[in-house]
Amino acid sequence: MDKKPFPRRTGARPATGRGPARSRPTQDSRTPPPARDHRPRGPALPPLAAGTLGEALLVASDGLAAVLKGYALNDGLLGLWQAYPDLLPATRGAVQDLLYGTLRDCGRGSFILAKLLSKPLEEPRIEALLLLALYRLETRPDTAHTVVDQAVEAAARLAEGRLKALVNGVLRNALRQWAALLAAADADPAAHWRHAAWWIKAVQRQHPEHWQALLAANNTHPPMSLRVNPRRSSADAYRAELTEAAITFTELAPLALQLDTPRPVSSLPGFAEGRVSVQDWGAQQAAALLDLAAGQRVLDACAAPGGKTAHLLESADIALLALDVEDKRSQRVRDNLARLGLSAEVRTADCRHLDEWWNGQPFERILADVPCSASGVARRHPDIKWLRREEDIAGFATVQAEILEALWQVLAPGGKMLYLTCSVFEEENGRQVARFAARHKDCRRARLPDGTFERHWLPTAQHDGFYFALLEKSA
Repeated sequence: MDKKPFPRRTGARPATGRGPARSRPTQDSRTPPPARDHRPRGPALPPLAAGTLGEALLVASDGLAAVLKGYALNDGLLGLWQAYPDLLPATRGAVQDLLYGTLRDCGRGSFILAKLLSKPLEEPRIEALLLLALYRLETRPDTAHTVVDQAVEAAARLAEGRLKALVNGVLRNALRQWAALLAAADADPAAHWRHAAWWIKAVQRQHPEHWQALLAANNTHPPMSLRVNPRRSSADAYRAELTEAAITFTELAPLALQLDTPRPVSSLPGFAEGRVSVQDWGAQQAAALLDLAAGQRVLDACAAPGGKTAHLLESADIALLALDVEDKRSQRVRDNLARLGLSAEVRTADCRHLDEWWNGQPFERILADVPCSASGVARRHPDIKWLRREEDIAGFATVQAEILEALWQVLAPGGKMLYLTCSVFEEENGRQVARFAARHKDCRRARLPDGTFERHWLPTAQHDGFYFALLEKSA
């Protein structure tokens, strides 16, 4: 999917975490250590049966424990699949469902668990197991007794089996108090809205007319939208392919389609052959707003994973330079372009350090898709709600300002730069742009096609949350 918070290890949860946000937009490439065999020492317990809920809970507890320790979910999943290579496809799906669902419910499960414990747990995987089980109890109450039994079986293989009785007692106590626990959670803002208290307050303050819908949208499953590659197919031809494959969809634009039901990319006709890409409808706005024309020299300054890079190349015959800060992220851009049959210069560099990459030739168009809080795509990256801290917003704003200052130097007179975030917070959006424009007398805020000077799309059932502003440099 497109696009990316910069995953990083915070070492703290949003409600209580303290410490400086990173000032560099780098991705933490560390992954949690591979899972080990957590069965108790002494007489070996048999492994949990393949394909059971207990196995899914045990594996998912490994991934969730990594997030509790401050690792991004993507890193946690990578570690899981490496540690458990023989999982059945159905089990992998169940693990992902448990992880994403539990993290989307961030705040609710931890609130309920705190009500059931006399003191905080010191074993991250036991805490993770309980959070996963509580999520499953709320979303699948018809399987309550199976959930408890299977969670207890998983607990027997964790922490040397010492906390099996605790897991059993907590979950059975939860069942006895379930109605009261849910009522208490509904009465608590963080548990009800499934966001940290600071996040709720910021959204209420900055989006007073839409805050409830915005928070509710972050707790839903994201839509799956496609972008047809006109260099390898046509809108009519690809719609026919979907229809033949019995995949139902809604047309958003001639080359943009939203699937009625998300599905693996491997099942999409023509995906491997580059006829189509998965890209949120909001992210697809960037190419049109940048006002491209054939022959222009274009910079995509924070390009990975390459969805918008590819869309720019599909939209016009341009000379494009794509930058990103890590080799492995730059390689993702190259891989995406290769699949789609597109060509660009891709380099690894921090766009703020001009001496690392700029040859002195100015660009007529720049896409500044800057690192941000990713608060507009939290439903795709639900660990953000757990890991993000209030003080991180100022850290991201600092990086964004540094990027704008650097990129303005390489924009040609008369050129245009599209500033873009996937954030809902004004400090990263309108305030950032207003401050930049005030500092630069040669900066004019250009009108977008709808006549406005900025576009702030909040997450809905059709698209994620994005902010766009087009800046033009005086000739």
